[in-house]
Amino acid sequence: MPTFQAPKGTFDVLPPASARYERLVSRFAGLADRAGYGLVVSPLFEDIGVFRRVGESTDIVRKEMFDFEDKGGRHVALRPEGTASVVRAYVEHRPPSPFKAWYVAPHFRHERPQAGRYRQHHQVGAEALGSADPDLDVEVIALACDLYRDLGLRRVRLRLTSLGDDTCRPAYREELSAYLRERRDRLCDEHRDRIEQNPLRLLDCRRDACKAATAGAPRMLDRLCEGCRVHFDRVKHGLDSLGVTYDIDPSLVRGLDYYTRTTFEFEAEALESAQNGAGGGGRYDGLVEALGGPPTPGIGFGLGIERILMACDAEGVFPVPEVTLDVFVIDTVGGEAARDLTAALRRAGVRADRAWDDRSWKAQMKAAMHSGATLAVVVEEQGITIRTLREKGEAEKVERDRVVDHVRERLG
Repeated sequence: MPTFQAPKGTFDVLPPASARYERLVSRFAGLADRAGYGLVVSPLFEDIGVFRRVGESTDIVRKEMFDFEDKGGRHVALRPEGTASVVRAYVEHRPPSPFKAWYVAPHFRHERPQAGRYRQHHQVGAEALGSADPDLDVEVIALACDLYRDLGLRRVRLRLTSLGDDTCRPAYREELSAYLRERRDRLCDEHRDRIEQNPLRLLDCRRDACKAATAGAPRMLDRLCEGCRVHFDRVKHGLDSLGVTYDIDPSLVRGLDYYTRTTFEFEAEALESAQNGAGGGGRYDGLVEALGGPPTPGIGFGLGIERILMACDAEGVFPVPEVTLDVFVIDTVGGEAARDLTAALRRAGVRADRAWDDRSWKAQMKAAMHSGATLAVVVEEQGITIRTLREKGEAEKVERDRVVDHVRERLG
């Protein structure tokens, strides 16, 4: 047993599995770049007030944040979700709008670790601020869908709803609260005393008691004002036009208080239902103002990398890539040639490696075969030869100053 291990609820990702993380992020970065989204890198921790703005009544804020007082007496918290940090950066720096950004970052939540649910997990996400256009909602949702499709996933369900806005939601909230108060004794223990804090959250509770008590509750979709209804109809029309399939789900709430109007969630149907959430997001037209900025509409999402990779495993797509090299340098005359040739090949864009510790020719050749390299550059007293490793072929003698060019020619 090692002296130290990764903290509970965290994990290490080593090669070659880490290459799949890297390639997933690279795929998303390419999609985001083509859509005009630039990378934002924000701090791992923030003043706790930044995250409290996502909703004091949410479990994320009430129970799951890693928060502490730093050595300067400041109350800070590790980032539990991505949107608040991006919005804080927008308010602080005031970039031109529309501001379109993407991120990749670890997030931290103090919850009971289980399969697909960790105390440190990683997300890719995108945020677009400065426009209330429903077509931007369509663009953001389609960007997430494009990543799933690009990875080969076919069993990802998009749940979609509208949570209204400050025009129609207050009246609906009062109606829902009255409905729930009449059924308080039938609710689960956790939510029985939380009706006034956030009655909408009870609609998303998966416990049988709450599901039964809220089965006939009024739904926000039936209470939308004209502006929200027109907005939602445009979103649905846009998704239909792009061929993005979705299910309207009036019970969808999400776990954060800042959502308005368009709200969505992705479920990986190849995973068990309790842990099949693969990402989600929505519009948050009041969050910039809550963090001290001017009234600014916004929409975004976060996608869990670990959950996505679990779904890929379940569907048998996007496997761990085979780690291969182009060239392995074998040097039996002291290692100086291997040192210099390996560096020269890498500078020329060739994936190259070598053996170490003055190993024998046989041991170096074994390492070359194990590396998966296409070619071996063999340095011996009588000169330099290039051998094909993956298939039989005669060795070619090459002059020292021609090795790099010859290798590139052979590799095409």
